[in-house]
Amino acid sequence: MTVEIVRNVLAWCTLINLGILLYWFLFFTLAHDWVYRIHGKWFKLSKEQFDSIQYAAMAFYKVAIFVFNMVPFIALHIVT
Repeated sequence: MTVEIVRNVLAWCTLINLGILLYWFLFFTLAHDWVYRIHGKWFKLSKEQFDSIQYAAMAFYKVAIFVFNMVPFIALHIVT
């Protein structure tokens, strides 16, 4: 496997993960009440708790994208 293939894989992983994050954000903001009702049937959460859990999960996912996809991609561009 060449460095170019790894760079391409990391670039596509970054784009796909950012697309998932954007979809998650849009779905959360545009269908907030519906999603809250669905999850409210399973868990006893207030809207504030639900929002903070979603926000924290999105923040964690974004950090994971940066750490595991973007940083290695940039590092490979720097060293080669």
